[in-house]
Amino acid sequence: MNNGQEVILSVKNLVKDFRVGTSKKKDAYMRAVNDVSFDLCKGEALAIVGESGSGKSTGARVLTRIYDATDGQIEFKGQPIDDYIEENGTLEYARQVQMIFQDPFGSLNPVHTIHHHIARPLQIHNRVGTEHIDQLVYQLLELVGLTPVVETAEKYPHELSGGQRQRVAIARAIAVDPEVILADEPISMLDVSVRLGILNLMADLKDKHGISFMYITHDIATARYFAEKTAVMYVGHMVEWGNSDKVTQTPKHPYTQLLLSAVPEPGRGGRRELGAKKGEIPLWKPDSQGCPFAARCPRAVEKCQGDFPGITQLAEDHFIRCHNPQ
Repeated sequence: MNNGQEVILSVKNLVKDFRVGTSKKKDAYMRAVNDVSFDLCKGEALAIVGESGSGKSTGARVLTRIYDATDGQIEFKGQPIDDYIEENGTLEYARQVQMIFQDPFGSLNPVHTIHHHIARPLQIHNRVGTEHIDQLVYQLLELVGLTPVVETAEKYPHELSGGQRQRVAIARAIAVDPEVILADEPISMLDVSVRLGILNLMADLKDKHGISFMYITHDIATARYFAEKTAVMYVGHMVEWGNSDKVTQTPKHPYTQLLLSAVPEPGRGGRRELGAKKGEIPLWKPDSQGCPFAARCPRAVEKCQGDFPGITQLAEDHFIRCHNPQ
């Protein structure tokens, strides 16, 4: 999937299990992420799309080392992540791989000013001398469109709107000059009127500053707008992935088609019938079998119940896991 570009972050066969009981047997664990692989290249965006519980945020938290991986390989700048951290230190990896959280208010400390939130990572990572911190804080606020900068720096999080707080979170993330930003649904809690501004800001950081983004979202429409590549996840599995235009314009997996059919179309009245059976989202376990979407899939065949589908390449940059692609 890298088309000869420089790969910054490479994930191969990533697995993450969580204990859901006291027993050590396999059925006491749930598998939140299963056999996930992708490459994130320099200066590009990869959108991870899926509904709640699909493993999107869990995967990001494994990449930031909030969670440890159960299995699989993660490479950063061509090195296994453990080797990179052993050689460069945990703090340096944290500087290079930053995260923007979904709730812009919850990720900011209400008792500290905006200046403190942006200055603190500069101090922790020794980015500039003490005498230059104010100047850089103001530059970062201007970069993310929060002006007048001096007045904004003196405010507290509750004095800003949701969109402004998210811009502060972005400024804090880019303050340490990262290579990668993991944006966990950065616009889902914002008003529709300000979402485009945040997406355009991230696009400028990607295109003009070469920052790579992993953009986690449940909105497949914004995935195509912002990201060059899209991976659709369901119950911890990547079910369709590749070039964003191909995935969103010519979707082949029934779950991707379901997501797209749920996108509102202006000017189209009436209710639309979604192309999926009603059913519960399964709790996937290490010993679960078959296709995770089989119970809801309108095209499921007997093989789907017992065999996990392998990878099928549909085009140069378009892949799917399905026994019966349309």
